Amino acid sequence: MSSAIKSQAYGKARVRVLRVVRHPDGWQELVDYSVRVLLSGDQFESSYTAGDNRLVVATDSQKNIVYYLAKTLDADKVMTPERFAAEIAEFMVKKYDHVTSAQVHITTRPWERQQYGGRHHPHAFTREGKETRWAEVVATKLNPPSAAAVTFAATAGFYDLEILKTTNSSFVDFYRDEFATLPDMADRIVSTNVDCKWRYVATSKAALDQVNFGAVYAGVKSNSLDTFSNDTRAFVHASVQTTLYMMADRCLKAFSEIDDVYYALPNNHVFPVDLSPFGLKNLQEHATVYNPIRDPSGYITGTISRKSTASKL
Repeated sequence: MSSAIKSQAYGKARVRVLRVVRHPDGWQELVDYSVRVLLSGDQFESSYTAGDNRLVVATDSQKNIVYYLAKTLDADKVMTPERFAAEIAEFMVKKYDHVTSAQVHITTRPWERQQYGGRHHPHAFTREGKETRWAEVVATKLNPPSAAAVTFAATAGFYDLEILKTTNSSFVDFYRDEFATLPDMADRIVSTNVDCKWRYVATSKAALDQVNFGAVYAGVKSNSLDTFSNDTRAFVHASVQTTLYMMADRCLKAFSEIDDVYYALPNNHVFPVDLSPFGLKNLQEHATVYNPIRDPSGYITGTISRKSTASKL
């Protein structure tokens, strides 16, 4: 054949897993996941080029392994997406000699515990509109086919965290030319859907096992919200770019476990409606009625890392 395979991976996607932990006192916990597994290795090339399936681990088998591990692993290794992803990835590369690398991506579907009379219900939940949490772990053999040495790369994040504030945001002194029609805005409504991703320092399973993934997730989310809403440096800040940098800077200072932080912040424009044709003042300092405009939107991204040597775990 005249064509060569540049890269290849295959597996099972959208494996839905709902795991329940039932405590003796009647209190119950759950996680709801969508799991994607991708396997790669040089010996899979013949399945692409020659129709040879002898080494292909069926995607249905991969699905069964996800459910098998969800059932047989200790609950603490399943109830956190990063930890469960690491367990699945490690199992795949150690189970199959011809698998060089296993990538496991898990997306969470959050449930909120219902409350009645100010008390949390022990086993009733509801799904609220909120951000989606995800995690991904790649386990790769250093000396295939041997699984004696395996390196891990873990990333995590969330998306669709929708936030808005009605004041303490500005955009002024930007570049002006013949195409600039936007006026300076000394104070404005700012709204975005936060997409955030961070990369963990740890590269071994033992080091990953020591990370409190729940605390990092909660802390990154908390720092993002607090910066947006309360950080005094963000009061009438220069741009969404400024907010992005301050969010990431606070997260890196708070968590030595992470190496860098990526944000994508679409600027969901909310413009005051011009009511002057009706004899009403509704622009600048008089604005109280607005038109939310989703398309087009600004789109601000950035990856922020430490200036010094990467932190050690």
